Amino acid sequence: MGPVKGAKGKRMPRAVRERQMLDAAVRTFGQRGYQSASMEEIAELAGVSKPLVYLYLNSKEDLFAACIRREGDALVAAVRAGAQPELAADRQLWAGLAAFFTHTAEHPDGWAVLHRQARTHGEPFAAEVAAMRAEIVAFVTGLIGAAAHESHQGQELDAKDLVGLAQALVGAAESLAGWANETADISAKEAAGTLMNFAWMGLGALMKGERWSPR
Repeated sequence: MGPVKGAKGKRMPRAVRERQMLDAAVRTFGQRGYQSASMEEIAELAGVSKPLVYLYLNSKEDLFAACIRREGDALVAAVRAGAQPELAADRQLWAGLAAFFTHTAEHPDGWAVLHRQARTHGEPFAAEVAAMRAEIVAFVTGLIGAAAHESHQGQELDAKDLVGLAQALVGAAESLAGWANETADISAKEAAGTLMNFAWMGLGALMKGERWSPR
């Protein structure tokens, strides 16, 4: 299908029209929730007819899944871009966290779709988010491993500890992002610093062989 006519008869490329629909859908799903959002209000916000939304994106379920994939891909890309490879390993980790918090703050509706909406409505939505999260965890695992190796004279961290720390760090970042978005005076760098202090101190103790145990 070719370009679609927009306002005043202008023909609009399909990709641009789809982006407008997804922008409207993310805003609506993020603010109203999946169940409460309607295709009519999404179409109205996008400035198109309801049949056109169905023509492009088939169903409400497919539209929601497309929102999840787009917002998830954008978040992963932001984290990867933030952790610049020319930086020292610990700075890469900090920069990746800062990029995560910056992106979630700048795209609160997209983060609401990923963090709240998609996870509470079952398959296949939860699976889409799980795949996105697994990609971030794998990336963070590499960053933590490199940071530990670089900062502690070539020592390697046990594989289970490494993966566990990455899972814990990503989980904490997800929770902290929600808090930071609801707290007016918390910047992305401050949120990243809070989490980095928490994680980095623990990593240093592990590299020294120190472990907490119940007494």
